[in-house]
Amino acid sequence: MNIYDISNKTGVSIATVSRVINGSSNVSEKTRAKVLAAIEELGYTPNVFARGLGLNTMKTIGIMCADCSDPYLARAVYYIEQELRKNSYDSLLSCTGYDHDDKEKCMTMLLSKRVDAVILVGSNYIEASEELNKYILTAAKTVPVMLVNGELNAPNVYSTLCDDAAAIYDVTRSFIKSGKKNLVYLYNSLSYSGTRKLNGFRNALKESGIPVQENHICLIDSHGITVQDAKNAIASLVKKGVEFDGVITSDDILAVGVLKYAKEAELSIPDDLFVAGYNNFDISECCEPELTSVDNKLESLCRHCVSTLMSVFADDKTVPKKTVFSAEIIERNTTSFDKK
Repeated sequence: MNIYDISNKTGVSIATVSRVINGSSNVSEKTRAKVLAAIEELGYTPNVFARGLGLNTMKTIGIMCADCSDPYLARAVYYIEQELRKNSYDSLLSCTGYDHDDKEKCMTMLLSKRVDAVILVGSNYIEASEELNKYILTAAKTVPVMLVNGELNAPNVYSTLCDDAAAIYDVTRSFIKSGKKNLVYLYNSLSYSGTRKLNGFRNALKESGIPVQENHICLIDSHGITVQDAKNAIASLVKKGVEFDGVITSDDILAVGVLKYAKEAELSIPDDLFVAGYNNFDISECCEPELTSVDNKLESLCRHCVSTLMSVFADDKTVPKKTVFSAEIIERNTTSFDKK
């Protein structure tokens, strides 16, 4: 069953049938009713790709994320898909991994599917060199490219992100003001976001007159981080003689690993040790004691990203190229901040 059968059944041209399928107003109501009746009678389902050719839109958005098993990325994809669906758009998801060549291949694949835009979820897509970002810039010449928690200043590229540097700066300052000045920072990524978080930690120490001790900064070089990874990392620091009274982490999972170490070491939380995580996911309330965490407003970021995209489609000339959200520190039982 195809469009030709509908044309033969109704006695109207293929072009007219196409206009009815695509919702064109340039068809009489009598003809429209006849074509729709024939479609229903014959059980015809319009081919999505053919319909997209007629409308010059597939009503489909490509989404790229490195790893859907990562809680942050999985949650972001969920929020984005929900918002796209509310706006009558479908989505194609590509889990790219972290290898640059694989990312580039996935971008090429999505563009070959004639998606109307591409959303890059996570800051790991933004590289330090223009050459490595070239595939993104090239894609943006064809369709809008939206970045969630990444930033790239280029035509037809729109960034929605949290001020991660300010967020880690603020939580570090809260530790310091509460008397915790011998701090450890655990992180697992040198991405755009990961680097900004690290800078926030360093700047808070410097502006508080506290020397930055490099042996207090620990990179767990693993994308698929686990609670055990963090527990082992903090135990390794202790074995090396590193002394600390506070641990700030770039992810809630890392912070839970610290709590597990503290329990085995019979440390009292928060009396002996302050601990704070990042992302404010469910795990921060499931652990014991409940974890102080930074809420980076992920849902708001994702909703705004899709809203911005819809404005781009509507040819709104006032659409901001970059929108920055402020984070919020959610204090629970692993800290006792001085409120003064």
